[in-house]
Amino acid sequence: MRGQRPVGVVTRGTTGINRLRRSDRWAMHDPEVARALTDASDPLVVDLGYGAMPVTTLELAARLRTVRPDVRMVGLEIDPDRVVPGRDGVEFARGGFELAGLRPVLIRAFNVLRQYPEDAVDEAWAQLRGGLAPGGLLIDGTCDELGRRCAWVLLDEEGPRSLTLAWSPFHVSTPSDVAERLPKALIHRNVPGEGIHELLQAADRAWATAAPYASFGPRVRWRATLDHLREQGWPVPPQRRRMRDCVLSVPWSVVAPAMVAA
Repeated sequence: MRGQRPVGVVTRGTTGINRLRRSDRWAMHDPEVARALTDASDPLVVDLGYGAMPVTTLELAARLRTVRPDVRMVGLEIDPDRVVPGRDGVEFARGGFELAGLRPVLIRAFNVLRQYPEDAVDEAWAQLRGGLAPGGLLIDGTCDELGRRCAWVLLDEEGPRSLTLAWSPFHVSTPSDVAERLPKALIHRNVPGEGIHELLQAADRAWATAAPYASFGPRVRWRATLDHLREQGWPVPPQRRRMRDCVLSVPWSVVAPAMVAA
C-alpha cells in the first residue's frame, strides 16, 4: 500500500459512534452485498474516508463479520494525520480514490463525495469502480451528523444499481425530509421533472394515505406506505423482515438524473 500518491482532497472528517449504523444494518442483510462477500476468495473491504476517528470502520468490520467472519477491513484516509495504528483486526492506511492499490470486493465511501462538486462524481465513481475486485460493489452514501437520515447508491463495475433511503422512524416527519441528505449525484436533482423528485412526492402521498396506521407507530405506518407505493407501480422490493429503520430502495433507473446539469 506504499508508493502511490493519494487521489482526492482532504474533507472535514466529521464522524461519530454509530453514525453509519443504518447503512451497516442494510449491508448486513442485503443479498447483493452478502453474495459479493461470500463469493469472494479474498473478502477485502475498504472504508474510504473514515474521518477524524476510525470508529465507524471498526463498527462496519464487526457487523460484516456476522456475514463473513474472515472479512479483511482496511480504513483509508487521505489526511496522514488521521491514519491510526491497526486494531481489532482492522488495518488503517493513507489513501484516496486510487484505494492505495488495493482491490476490495466492497468499498464504502460515506460523506466523501458530498464535499465535492457535482461534476466530480462520475469521475470518482469510475475510478473507484475500476479498483473493485471482480464482482465487487461500491456504496456511496451521505448521512446527517447523528445518522438519523441516510441515503446511498449501490454500484458495481458497470455503474449504479440502486438508491436506498433510510431514516429513524421517530425523527422524520415525512419521507421527503431525507432529501437534504441525498448523495451528491442526486442532491441537486430534487426538482420537478427528475425521478428522485417524483419518488419523494409519491412517498409523501403514500405516507399521508397510511395515516390511519399512525396509532400503531411509525414502523407499521411505513410498512403500509410501502404497500401503497407497490400498488401504484413503484418497484419497491418486499420487506421480508422486521426493521428498526424506515427504508426505501429502488432501482437506479427510477431516479437516474434526467436533465443535464447547468
